[in-house]
Amino acid sequence: MLFNRINLRKRGRRNQWVGYLYILPWLIGFLIFQAGPLFASLYFSFTDYSIIGDTNFVGLKNYLTAFTSDVNFMKSLRATLLYVFGAVPLKLSLAFIMALILNSKLKGIRIFRTAYYLPSIMGASVAVAILWRFMFMKSGYINTILGFLGFRTFDWIGSPSTALFVIILISVWQFGFAMVLYLAALKDVPTELYESASIDGAGPFRRLFSITLPSISPVIFFTIVMQLIAHFQDFTAPMIVTRGGPLKTTYLYGLLIYDNAFKFFKMGYASALSWILFIIIATITGIIFKFSNVLVYYRGGSNEE
Repeated sequence: MLFNRINLRKRGRRNQWVGYLYILPWLIGFLIFQAGPLFASLYFSFTDYSIIGDTNFVGLKNYLTAFTSDVNFMKSLRATLLYVFGAVPLKLSLAFIMALILNSKLKGIRIFRTAYYLPSIMGASVAVAILWRFMFMKSGYINTILGFLGFRTFDWIGSPSTALFVIILISVWQFGFAMVLYLAALKDVPTELYESASIDGAGPFRRLFSITLPSISPVIFFTIVMQLIAHFQDFTAPMIVTRGGPLKTTYLYGLLIYDNAFKFFKMGYASALSWILFIIIATITGIIFKFSNVLVYYRGGSNEE
């Protein structure tokens, strides 16, 4: 009996090491390419590291510089907040509306689902950004069409009042990922609920706000959190389309970090800016999670911890 127990323990330990061996490639990649740079950036944020030259410990100087003497920091933070809280609600609202439409039984609905998802496959690529720049530049396709139809043309990416709108529009255009999640969630809502509500005399809007939205609220919560995190880090579109201009109106936080790191070679300061962004994202995400018990309904479970 004791001998069998010893053999079982040895076999369990052997299987455990085999499991570790299987995840070893991922573990090495994680330590080298993710955990390593993460902790290195935290260390460099307290130094004046600049790739070339000596590295000196400066304490909280980089963080204090951002809030006291860097005029671009507040401009970039303001532009980023306007972008995030402008793009995310519009994008998710459009995704939800399209999911409602595509959830109906229309002829050729699969073709429409594929067509609306295609922009999201392209992602935030340089090619897409270049295409949008050609479309919205002063002599671009949008102004050509407006002029042909007799409407007033605009300097879309050269005007401070419209440049950020163009960047937001690129993000909103790629709503397919959230749309697919909403569509899957809508199909999971029990039809019996709608039938009972109809018998009780509930109209379309009542069914929407009393059944549909509460039922898919976990998915809505998930997309809000993920989209907020992603949009705070957006870089490609403002870099290619507007290059942060005009007058820094599209100078998003990602551009600020990039310029300080690879243009001015202030790696230490750029690391501090990255950690400030991390704290901002973590704070906003934490606030959202704080109210999740009130806003999110989990069917078949309890919202209380």
